Amino acid sequence: MNLIRGLHNLKKQQGSVVTIGNFDGVHIGHQKIIARLTEKAKEMGIPSVLISFMPTPQSFFGREQASLSSFKEKHRLLSGLNLDIHLIIHFNKDFSQLEARDFVQNILLNKLRMKHCLIGDDFRFGKERKGGFELLQNLSKDKGFTVEKTPSILCNNHRVSSSAIRTFLENGNIQSASQMLGREFSITGKIVHGLKNGRAIDFPTINIPIKRKISPVHGIFAVTIELDGATYQGVCSVGNRPVIGGKKTLLEVFLFDFNKQVYGLKVKIIFKHKIRDERNFDNFMALKKQIEIDTQDAKRFFSF
Repeated sequence: MNLIRGLHNLKKQQGSVVTIGNFDGVHIGHQKIIARLTEKAKEMGIPSVLISFMPTPQSFFGREQASLSSFKEKHRLLSGLNLDIHLIIHFNKDFSQLEARDFVQNILLNKLRMKHCLIGDDFRFGKERKGGFELLQNLSKDKGFTVEKTPSILCNNHRVSSSAIRTFLENGNIQSASQMLGREFSITGKIVHGLKNGRAIDFPTINIPIKRKISPVHGIFAVTIELDGATYQGVCSVGNRPVIGGKKTLLEVFLFDFNKQVYGLKVKIIFKHKIRDERNFDNFMALKKQIEIDTQDAKRFFSF
Protein backbone atom coordinates (compact mmCIF):
# COMPACT_ATOMS: atom_id res chain seq x y z
CA MET A 1 0.00 0.00 0.00
CA ASN A 2 1.35 3.40 -1.01
CA LEU A 3 1.01 6.05 1.73
CA ILE A 4 0.60 9.59 0.37
CA ARG A 5 0.77 12.39 2.94
CA GLY A 6 -1.02 15.46 1.56
CA LEU A 7 -2.61 16.39 -1.74
CA HIS A 8 0.59 18.13 -2.84
CA ASN A 9 2.29 14.72 -2.99
CA LEU A 10 -0.46 13.15 -5.06
CA LYS A 11 0.25 12.48 -8.72
CA LYS A 12 -2.69 12.69 -11.10
CA GLN A 13 -4.29 9.27 -11.43
CA GLN A 14 -5.56 7.63 -14.60
CA GLY A 15 -8.56 6.37 -12.67
CA SER A 16 -9.47 5.17 -9.20
CA VAL A 17 -12.09 3.60 -6.94
CA VAL A 18 -12.41 5.72 -3.80
CA THR A 19 -13.71 5.51 -0.25
CA ILE A 20 -13.52 8.25 2.38
CA GLY A 21 -13.61 8.32 6.17
CA ASN A 22 -11.63 8.34 9.42
CA PHE A 23 -11.53 4.53 9.72
CA ASP A 24 -10.63 4.75 13.42
CA GLY A 25 -10.05 1.22 14.70
CA VAL A 26 -10.52 -0.37 11.25
CA HIS A 27 -13.45 -2.37 12.63
CA ILE A 28 -15.51 -5.04 10.84
CA GLY A 29 -17.72 -2.40 9.19
CA HIS A 30 -14.63 -0.67 7.78
CA GLN A 31 -13.24 -4.01 6.69
CA LYS A 32 -16.41 -4.75 4.72
CA ILE A 33 -16.23 -1.39 2.92
CA ILE A 34 -12.56 -1.91 2.08
CA ALA A 35 -13.14 -5.49 0.88
CA ARG A 36 -15.81 -4.20 -1.50
CA LEU A 37 -13.54 -1.30 -2.54
CA THR A 38 -10.64 -3.57 -3.50
CA GLU A 39 -13.01 -6.00 -5.23
CA LYS A 40 -14.45 -3.19 -7.36
CA ALA A 41 -11.00 -1.78 -8.14
CA LYS A 42 -9.80 -5.18 -9.33
CA GLU A 43 -12.94 -5.58 -11.42
CA MET A 44 -12.38 -2.18 -13.09
CA GLY A 45 -8.61 -2.58 -13.39
CA ILE A 46 -7.77 0.69 -11.55
CA PRO A 47 -6.25 1.50 -8.13
CA SER A 48 -8.20 1.49 -4.87
CA VAL A 49 -7.81 4.71 -2.87
CA LEU A 50 -8.75 5.22 0.78
CA ILE A 51 -8.90 8.86 1.90
CA SER A 52 -8.57 9.80 5.56
CA PHE A 53 -7.87 13.08 7.33
CA MET A 54 -5.25 14.43 9.73
CA PRO A 55 -6.25 15.82 12.11
CA THR A 56 -9.73 14.36 12.07
CA PRO A 57 -12.54 16.85 11.40
CA GLN A 58 -13.83 16.25 14.95
CA SER A 59 -10.46 17.16 16.42
CA PHE A 60 -10.08 20.22 14.19
CA PHE A 61 -13.45 21.59 15.32
CA GLY A 62 -12.64 21.00 19.00
CA ARG A 63 -14.74 17.85 19.43
CA GLU A 64 -11.81 15.69 20.51
CA GLN A 65 -12.66 12.06 21.18
CA ALA A 66 -10.77 8.95 22.18
CA SER A 67 -8.87 7.24 19.37
CA LEU A 68 -9.21 3.49 18.99
CA SER A 69 -5.96 3.35 17.01
CA SER A 70 -2.88 5.52 16.74
CA PHE A 71 -1.77 6.54 13.25
CA LYS A 72 0.81 3.74 13.10
CA GLU A 73 -1.70 1.16 14.31
CA LYS A 74 -4.30 2.26 11.77
CA HIS A 75 -1.79 2.29 8.92
CA ARG A 76 -0.59 -1.20 9.84
CA LEU A 77 -4.16 -2.52 9.90
CA LEU A 78 -4.98 -0.89 6.56
CA SER A 79 -1.78 -2.28 5.04
CA GLY A 80 -3.13 -5.80 5.49
CA LEU A 81 -6.32 -5.18 3.48
CA ASN A 82 -4.95 -5.12 -0.10
CA LEU A 83 -5.42 -1.38 -0.62
CA ASP A 84 -3.35 0.35 -3.31
CA ILE A 85 -3.24 3.91 -1.92
CA HIS A 86 -3.87 5.52 1.46
CA LEU A 87 -4.20 9.26 0.89
CA ILE A 88 -4.04 11.50 3.95
CA ILE A 89 -5.57 14.94 3.47
CA HIS A 90 -4.42 17.61 5.92
CA PHE A 91 -7.60 19.01 7.45
CA ASN A 92 -7.09 22.76 8.01
CA LYS A 93 -9.14 25.96 7.92
CA ASP A 94 -9.08 26.28 4.14
CA PHE A 95 -10.06 22.66 3.61
CA SER A 96 -12.86 22.94 6.18
CA GLN A 97 -14.43 25.68 4.04
CA LEU A 98 -14.42 23.61 0.84
CA GLU A 99 -17.94 23.09 -0.47
CA ALA A 100 -19.00 19.48 -0.98
CA ARG A 101 -19.39 19.93 -4.75
CA ASP A 102 -15.91 21.46 -4.99
CA PHE A 103 -14.42 18.58 -3.02
CA VAL A 104 -15.90 16.13 -5.52
CA GLN A 105 -14.77 18.13 -8.56
CA ASN A 106 -11.37 19.42 -7.44
CA ILE A 107 -10.10 16.38 -5.58
CA LEU A 108 -12.08 13.26 -6.41
CA LEU A 109 -12.45 13.98 -10.12
CA ASN A 110 -9.61 16.31 -11.13
CA LYS A 111 -6.87 14.72 -9.03
CA LEU A 112 -7.99 11.12 -8.53
CA ARG A 113 -9.99 10.67 -11.75
CA MET A 114 -12.54 8.78 -9.66
CA LYS A 115 -14.64 6.25 -11.55
CA HIS A 116 -16.46 4.73 -8.61
CA CYS A 117 -17.11 5.96 -5.06
CA LEU A 118 -17.98 3.70 -2.14
CA ILE A 119 -19.13 5.23 1.16
CA GLY A 120 -20.76 4.19 4.40
CA ASP A 121 -24.44 4.95 4.85
CA ASP A 122 -23.82 7.74 7.37
CA PHE A 123 -20.88 9.48 5.68
CA ARG A 124 -21.03 13.29 5.34
CA PHE A 125 -18.47 15.64 3.78
CA GLY A 126 -17.78 19.20 2.68
CA LYS A 127 -18.45 22.53 4.37
CA GLU A 128 -21.05 22.17 7.13
CA ARG A 129 -21.23 18.45 6.24
CA LYS A 130 -23.69 19.18 3.44
CA GLY A 131 -22.40 16.44 1.15
CA GLY A 132 -23.56 12.85 1.27
CA PHE A 133 -24.74 9.92 -0.81
CA GLU A 134 -27.53 11.87 -2.50
CA LEU A 135 -25.17 14.61 -3.72
CA LEU A 136 -22.72 12.03 -5.07
CA GLN A 137 -25.56 10.23 -6.79
CA ASN A 138 -26.78 13.45 -8.43
CA LEU A 139 -23.29 14.47 -9.58
CA SER A 140 -22.51 11.01 -10.92
CA LYS A 141 -25.07 11.37 -13.69
CA ASP A 142 -23.09 14.11 -15.45
CA LYS A 143 -19.56 13.50 -14.16
CA GLY A 144 -18.92 9.98 -15.41
CA PHE A 145 -18.62 8.03 -12.18
CA THR A 146 -20.77 5.62 -10.21
CA VAL A 147 -21.50 5.62 -6.51
CA GLU A 148 -22.31 2.83 -4.08
CA LYS A 149 -23.53 2.93 -0.47
CA THR A 150 -22.67 0.15 1.97
CA PRO A 151 -25.31 -0.67 4.60
CA SER A 152 -24.53 -0.79 8.30
CA ILE A 153 -23.37 -4.03 9.86
CA LEU A 154 -24.98 -5.35 13.02
CA CYS A 155 -23.10 -7.19 15.75
CA ASN A 156 -25.25 -8.68 18.53
CA ASN A 157 -28.09 -6.35 17.45
CA HIS A 158 -25.87 -3.25 17.73
CA ARG A 159 -24.83 -1.14 14.75
CA VAL A 160 -21.08 -1.45 14.31
CA SER A 161 -19.36 1.92 14.62
CA SER A 162 -16.24 3.45 16.13
CA SER A 163 -18.39 5.38 18.61
CA ALA A 164 -20.13 2.19 19.77
CA ILE A 165 -16.73 0.55 20.32
CA ARG A 166 -15.56 3.57 22.33
CA THR A 167 -18.65 3.27 24.52
CA PHE A 168 -18.07 -0.44 25.11
CA LEU A 169 -14.45 0.20 26.07
CA GLU A 170 -15.41 3.10 28.34
CA ASN A 171 -17.88 0.82 30.12
CA GLY A 172 -15.35 -1.99 30.44
CA ASN A 173 -17.15 -4.27 27.98
CA ILE A 174 -13.98 -5.54 26.35
CA GLN A 175 -15.61 -8.58 24.73
CA SER A 176 -18.27 -6.59 22.83
CA ALA A 177 -15.67 -4.07 21.67
CA SER A 178 -13.44 -6.85 20.40
CA GLN A 179 -16.32 -8.47 18.52
CA MET A 180 -16.97 -5.23 16.64
CA LEU A 181 -13.28 -4.72 15.96
CA GLY A 182 -12.92 -8.24 14.63
CA ARG A 183 -9.90 -8.72 16.89
CA GLU A 184 -8.97 -8.14 20.52
CA PHE A 185 -8.47 -4.51 21.46
CA SER A 186 -4.79 -3.67 21.87
CA ILE A 187 -2.34 -0.80 22.17
CA THR A 188 1.17 -0.99 20.72
CA GLY A 189 4.30 1.04 21.29
CA LYS A 190 7.89 1.08 22.47
CA ILE A 191 8.79 0.51 26.11
CA VAL A 192 10.16 3.67 27.74
CA HIS A 193 11.66 4.56 31.13
CA GLY A 194 9.11 5.51 33.79
CA LEU A 195 9.50 7.06 37.24
CA LYS A 196 10.25 3.59 38.68
CA ASN A 197 7.87 4.10 41.61
CA GLY A 198 6.62 0.53 41.10
CA ARG A 199 10.01 -0.88 42.02
CA ALA A 200 9.83 0.78 45.41
CA ILE A 201 6.72 -1.26 46.27
CA ASP A 202 7.92 -4.50 44.61
CA PHE A 203 5.73 -4.09 41.52
CA PRO A 204 8.07 -3.01 38.70
CA THR A 205 6.23 -2.08 35.53
CA ILE A 206 6.90 -1.62 31.84
CA ASN A 207 5.68 1.69 30.45
CA ILE A 208 4.60 2.68 26.94
CA PRO A 209 3.28 6.01 25.60
CA ILE A 210 -0.41 6.07 24.69
CA LYS A 211 0.21 7.98 21.40
CA ARG A 212 -3.27 9.52 21.35
CA LYS A 213 -4.67 12.64 23.02
CA ILE A 214 -7.48 10.71 24.71
CA SER A 215 -7.20 7.05 25.68
CA PRO A 216 -10.23 4.84 24.88
CA VAL A 217 -9.58 2.78 28.02
CA HIS A 218 -9.07 3.83 31.64
CA GLY A 219 -8.67 1.71 34.74
CA ILE A 220 -7.06 -1.57 35.73
CA PHE A 221 -7.09 -4.54 33.34
CA ALA A 222 -5.97 -8.13 33.00
CA VAL A 223 -3.80 -8.17 29.88
CA THR A 224 -1.44 -10.27 27.86
CA ILE A 225 1.52 -8.73 26.10
CA GLU A 226 3.46 -9.81 23.05
CA LEU A 227 7.12 -8.94 23.52
CA ASP A 228 10.22 -10.12 21.68
CA GLY A 229 8.46 -13.21 20.28
CA ALA A 230 6.92 -14.31 23.59
CA THR A 231 3.57 -13.80 25.35
CA TYR A 232 3.22 -12.82 29.01
CA GLN A 233 0.32 -12.18 31.39
CA GLY A 234 -0.06 -9.22 33.67
CA VAL A 235 -2.02 -6.34 35.17
CA CYS A 236 -2.25 -3.07 33.26
CA SER A 237 -3.05 0.38 34.61
CA VAL A 238 -4.18 3.15 32.27
CA GLY A 239 -4.69 6.46 34.04
CA ASN A 240 -3.22 9.58 35.61
CA ARG A 241 -1.69 7.94 38.71
CA PRO A 242 -3.52 10.19 41.22
CA VAL A 243 -1.48 8.87 44.17
CA ILE A 244 1.44 10.99 42.91
CA GLY A 245 -0.73 13.82 41.56
CA GLY A 246 -0.27 12.80 37.93
CA LYS A 247 -1.86 14.74 35.08
CA LYS A 248 -0.81 12.82 31.96
CA THR A 249 -2.46 9.52 31.04
CA LEU A 250 0.08 6.70 31.22
CA LEU A 251 0.01 2.98 30.49
CA GLU A 252 1.92 0.68 32.86
CA VAL A 253 1.97 -3.12 33.01
CA PHE A 254 3.11 -5.33 35.87
CA LEU A 255 4.02 -8.71 34.37
CA PHE A 256 3.83 -11.94 36.35
CA ASP A 257 7.16 -13.74 36.91
CA PHE A 258 9.09 -11.34 34.69
CA ASN A 259 12.53 -9.83 35.23
CA LYS A 260 14.14 -8.60 32.01
CA GLN A 261 15.54 -5.33 30.69
CA VAL A 262 13.30 -4.45 27.74
CA TYR A 263 13.60 -0.69 27.25
CA GLY A 264 13.24 0.35 23.62
CA LEU A 265 11.54 -2.87 22.50
CA LYS A 266 8.20 -2.87 20.70
CA VAL A 267 5.32 -4.34 22.66
CA LYS A 268 1.65 -5.11 22.08
CA ILE A 269 -0.72 -4.93 25.06
CA ILE A 270 -3.89 -6.98 24.54
CA PHE A 271 -6.78 -6.09 26.83
CA LYS A 272 -8.63 -9.12 28.16
CA HIS A 273 -10.76 -8.04 31.13
CA LYS A 274 -11.44 -4.89 33.14
CA ILE A 275 -10.83 -5.37 36.84
CA ARG A 276 -11.80 -1.96 38.21
CA ASP A 277 -11.76 1.79 37.65
CA GLU A 278 -8.77 3.89 38.65
CA ARG A 279 -9.02 5.47 42.08
CA ASN A 280 -6.86 7.48 44.47
CA PHE A 281 -4.95 6.13 47.47
CA ASP A 282 -3.60 7.93 50.52
CA ASN A 283 -0.09 6.52 50.15
CA PHE A 284 2.07 3.99 48.31
CA MET A 285 1.47 1.24 50.87
CA ALA A 286 -2.28 1.45 50.33
CA LEU A 287 -1.62 1.34 46.58
CA LYS A 288 0.63 -1.71 47.03
CA LYS A 289 -2.10 -3.56 48.92
CA GLN A 290 -4.60 -2.83 46.13
CA ILE A 291 -2.16 -3.95 43.42
CA GLU A 292 -1.76 -7.24 45.26
CA ILE A 293 -5.55 -7.66 45.14
CA ASP A 294 -5.65 -6.67 41.45
CA THR A 295 -2.90 -9.17 40.66
CA GLN A 296 -4.82 -11.98 42.30
CA ASP A 297 -8.00 -10.97 40.43
CA ALA A 298 -6.10 -11.05 37.13
CA LYS A 299 -4.56 -14.44 37.90
CA ARG A 300 -8.01 -15.81 38.73
CA PHE A 301 -9.27 -14.48 35.38
CA PHE A 302 -6.46 -16.22 33.51
CA SER A 303 -6.98 -19.47 35.42
CA PHE A 304 -10.53 -19.94 34.08
